[in-house]
Amino acid sequence: VQFVESGGGLVQPGGSLRLSCTTSGFTFSSYNMRWYRQAPGKEREIVASIGGTGGTKNYADLVKGRFTISRDNAKNTVYLQMNSLKPEDTAVYYCTAPTLGGWGQGTQVTVSS
Repeated sequence: VQFVESGGGLVQPGGSLRLSCTTSGFTFSSYNMRWYRQAPGKEREIVASIGGTGGTKNYADLVKGRFTISRDNAKNTVYLQMNSLKPEDTAVYYCTAPTLGGWGQGTQVTVSS
């Protein structure tokens, strides 16, 4: 099982980024997927989740209305579109299939002017 996150970077407050997580080693469409983030000195927290077909989506209150999770089962990839970014969104972002476990290397998102 492998998760490879990408798309992070440095962005100004109010900006946007689109994260991608490409997976391998399991039947992607059969699994719910989640995005998590971990800021320096803080515990890892869930950001968003999506069902196997993409029909069920849930978001943490802190990102609701600003972030959108989606998936492409043909590409074994889950995405996180992040709009209206705030400095408090600064963190390393990870994806995982919660019932499989395991983590990738994450992708750093820094929101700063």
